[in-house]
Amino acid sequence: MRILLGSLGFIWKCWVGLVFCIFALLLYPLFFIVLSNPKWKKKSFRLFIFWSWLMRIFCLYPVRFKKKSTLPNAPYIIVANHASYLDIFLMYSILPTSPFLFLGKGEILKYPIIKTYFNGLNIPVHRKDRVKAARSFIMAKDAVANGWSLVIFPEGGIPDEDNPKMVPFKKGAFRLAKELKVPIVPISFTNNYKLFSDPTQLLGPARPGVSKVYIHDFVRPETYEEMTESELSNYCFSIINGPILKDNPFLKDEVMHE
Repeated sequence: MRILLGSLGFIWKCWVGLVFCIFALLLYPLFFIVLSNPKWKKKSFRLFIFWSWLMRIFCLYPVRFKKKSTLPNAPYIIVANHASYLDIFLMYSILPTSPFLFLGKGEILKYPIIKTYFNGLNIPVHRKDRVKAARSFIMAKDAVANGWSLVIFPEGGIPDEDNPKMVPFKKGAFRLAKELKVPIVPISFTNNYKLFSDPTQLLGPARPGVSKVYIHDFVRPETYEEMTESELSNYCFSIINGPILKDNPFLKDEVMHE
């Protein structure tokens, strides 16, 4: 049964990959035009929203907001758990009101199609190169100064095992928030790992289904002003992890036995 479900999941991943590539190629001329002029950069965000909706429709991924709190005035920093590439695809259509950039690991640039889109709009972070990492930090601050919000997955990537168990957050997002004094919007994706697992896991779970999303109350700068980076990181971790533990009771048992 496991092999059968894994095979069906692999077929579904191929379908999602095919849909992604088709729309990436069809939309490329439009993205090329709007990204060629810095003044038009924010127009590309509308294209990403459109692309996100196309992925949701053609890949049968409706979204159910288990919680949808009011967003603060932009700009702000969005922090979320990261258990699936589906988290990225959905982000644009679940938060369409304020243009944002992703701060993502630079390794993603090794994929040709993704490189074109990511490099043109978002900010790659090369953690192994301190100079490049510092440059990314400066670019992020400049982007916020120009009205962009930021999306950061503080886990640093999709956990290699025990998904959706979260791994400790890296501190960069919270250092940035404290320097910029902007609100933080925590988001929980509780079941995306079941809908589309890491493509490198060939027989990992993948299927159409409803993505469950929690947009939590935003954290005001006044709230975290006296917190250290570690305290703020742990505070946001607890907020995001709450619904994940609730929707995945087996993780609570693991925590109790640790």
